[in-house]
Amino acid sequence: MRIDEAQRRARLARRHMLAAQDRADDITQVADGLVALHATNPSSVFLSALVRMRKPSTAAVEQALYDDRSLVRVLGMRRTVFVVPRELAPVVQAACTDDVAARERRRLVQQLTRNGHPEPVPDAETWLATVMDETERALRARGSATTQQLAGDVPSLRQKLLLSPGKKYESLVNVAGSVVALLAAEGRIVRGRPRGSWLSSQYVWEPMDSWLGDQEKPDPDAARAELARRWLGAFGPAQVADLKWWTGWTMAQTRKALAAVGPVEVELDCGPGIALPDDLAPVPEPEPWVALLPELDPTAMGWAERSFYVGEHRKAVFDGSGNVCPTVWADGRIVGVWGQRPGGEIVYLLLTDVGADVMARVDAEVARLGECLGDVRAVPKFPTPLARELTG
Repeated sequence: MRIDEAQRRARLARRHMLAAQDRADDITQVADGLVALHATNPSSVFLSALVRMRKPSTAAVEQALYDDRSLVRVLGMRRTVFVVPRELAPVVQAACTDDVAARERRRLVQQLTRNGHPEPVPDAETWLATVMDETERALRARGSATTQQLAGDVPSLRQKLLLSPGKKYESLVNVAGSVVALLAAEGRIVRGRPRGSWLSSQYVWEPMDSWLGDQEKPDPDAARAELARRWLGAFGPAQVADLKWWTGWTMAQTRKALAAVGPVEVELDCGPGIALPDDLAPVPEPEPWVALLPELDPTAMGWAERSFYVGEHRKAVFDGSGNVCPTVWADGRIVGVWGQRPGGEIVYLLLTDVGADVMARVDAEVARLGECLGDVRAVPKFPTPLARELTG
């Protein structure tokens, strides 16, 4: 069966809640529909939600994250921080994060052994296990704490590491940040509320079980199959390589997960693809639509093969590491970039001639998002040269 690019763009519009008639009623629906929201830049979570909500509200997103806790920040696919629905957190942990945590533990032990300062740490594995337990106990005693507070409670967290010795970017750092990050990667602690506004990337840490309650973690193979099924439901049809890239799995893990899901083969314009067996019927074309998506938005970051929506604009909107800047979309294609000037004003630059009707819809979306943000400015972490030039 052949599924062309027009049909893929129709699915993208409707399933990713970008067409106006398909917008979501709440943030949890957004996160569930997209599987996970990129959270490397905290503002991306909010902006990805606002553009897809019928009644956009930053307060509603904060309530879901910190009061209802229907969403949670976790380290997940590709060693990246995401916001996921709480019921998906143990699935992501078993499917992706446990492997990431094992690699991070080995790396930290190696750093302690080679780069401990002023001297290497003897028996680094035992030392690290002891310090992690002490840190978790200190956190439980406080209830919640910052990394700095924990470093004050646990003297060993002030152990130094000399990173990149002899190079011009050599640095001397405390091990505290790495230990706390490893505890989070192992699912023992979790990022709670930010210390500042919703733009802040500094969080107060909480024990995972006190934040979310006891959660049963599935078998890794079952978890990977579940995550693959959810991803195909949101991003399919797609290529096997897209799933491998998005999850960060090995090809063996990817194929084993897909064998459990049982997708069917389809033909895409870019080559062979896969889809869920019950997802072959055409999706109705949506009404014309535009959207202002933030950097690292899940839609733009959902595939490794991006030609069907980025066309010839890849170098203008993706950096060398594959991170996307804030983009203007029209009817399933990236047609421009946008950003905010220092005073908060939203500006955009179109990369192709879209016509007067589309420009009018873009202006309407600028006004809609501007009303939500007011004078708040969300600064991208990965602007491309074009996006940087646009915002001055």
